[in-house]
Amino acid sequence: MSKKVLIIRGGPSSEYDVSLKTGKAIMDALAEHYTLTDCIIDKNGDWYVKGFKSEPQVLVRGHDVVFNAMHGEYGEDGQVQRLLENLGAKFTGPKSLGASLAMNKFMAKKIFSDLGIKTPLHKLINRTDNDGNIEQIAISIFRSMPMPVIIKPVDRGSSVGLTIARDYASLVNSLISLFVSYDRLLVEEYIPGKEATVGVIEEFRNQKHYALLPIEIKTGANDLFDYNAKYSGATEEICPGNFSNEEKMLLQEMAVKAHQALGLRHYSRSDFIIHPKRGIYILETNSLPGLTNESLLPKSLKAVGSDYVQFLKHIIESA
Repeated sequence: MSKKVLIIRGGPSSEYDVSLKTGKAIMDALAEHYTLTDCIIDKNGDWYVKGFKSEPQVLVRGHDVVFNAMHGEYGEDGQVQRLLENLGAKFTGPKSLGASLAMNKFMAKKIFSDLGIKTPLHKLINRTDNDGNIEQIAISIFRSMPMPVIIKPVDRGSSVGLTIARDYASLVNSLISLFVSYDRLLVEEYIPGKEATVGVIEEFRNQKHYALLPIEIKTGANDLFDYNAKYSGATEEICPGNFSNEEKMLLQEMAVKAHQALGLRHYSRSDFIIHPKRGIYILETNSLPGLTNESLLPKSLKAVGSDYVQFLKHIIESA
């Protein structure tokens, strides 16, 4: 008898639509291999199957494994993981602690730095800093960090809200704009160079942590690999990327170290920048990277002669 797999997608996140696509791709790939139930979590956090509201504890009890196909808030920050843990469910992806650490970019960078994984100079700022005086916050950043800087929400995925400030005026404008929606921001030194991303899969091909080939990301006219660049098709993604053997090995090594450092599980994908003189810096690690047909991890699977269905089955059997 085939396993019963509950696929959860959607969620109260800015990445709701991407999650729907990830879940759909998984269902299409696994339809002939498992008994699947499609559960859409709406933006209020309510769980629905075939249009009817359902209780998580009832759904979980009737399935062998939960495949977490969500991204961003709730699905990737430890909240749904804690719920599933409390229900005693087997589920894919990170446990609650690893998910919350990876989603909090400031905490993740502290862990990286403590373990000697090089990451750009950065600073956490809050809406209430300097009594909420944005110009004073901007002056503090301008005096303490080299320009330009990247500014992004500290706890969002898919580069949601990512902006670049090249001078004081654009720094103030970026802070004003972002503080409308977010309370805490990460300000990070902008490092020019080649962009790369590396997937890691646990217990794959007889390796405890198997690092996929690094993908090179060319953003073209875009300065940044932000949310729009990721999902508009405006970027060129080359796999395997144009990296030296030394760069490739170091990227793979750093991706595995990041996966382990954050206590992640099953699979992850880490993003990097390679400065021509200063070397490789890790930017962040995604604990539940996208698995749509256009996503980066499936592309890197194909480059090593693997198969999307094989990967998904491996993840389910590992849960």
